[in-house]
Amino acid sequence: MIAGIAELPTRGFDKVIGFRYTEASTDGIKAEWTVTPELHQPFGIVHGGVYCAVIESVASISGAIWLGDKGHVVGVNNNTDFLRAVESGTLYAESTPIHRGRSQQLWLVVITDEQGRTVARGQVRLQNMTSPKS
Repeated sequence: MIAGIAELPTRGFDKVIGFRYTEASTDGIKAEWTVTPELHQPFGIVHGGVYCAVIESVASISGAIWLGDKGHVVGVNNNTDFLRAVESGTLYAESTPIHRGRSQQLWLVVITDEQGRTVARGQVRLQNMTSPKS
């Protein structure tokens, strides 16, 4: 477990949605947030873009932790499936590595509700941006 993960500062969109990191290791992270009406689309359910952004954030932080001080990561593909409509409650995201290679990583992120039901899932491919060797 990475020390201080709960205090990891969130910025931008992650801060707006109230994202909280709860666990982290080089093999994945867990995070949670509470659904608010500001995250709804016009029909009163969580906007799909919220799931895409959460999946991107969780995968990117996971990849960055694994890569460590060798460089940083950037997302090159995000493929998200929406499986269950949610109006309210707390949602949980958990990442799992699928592939971690020299130049790219692939992470699976699953979002569940308070009953443990999968509401969305996605895969994010990350490019490892490392410094060239001298």
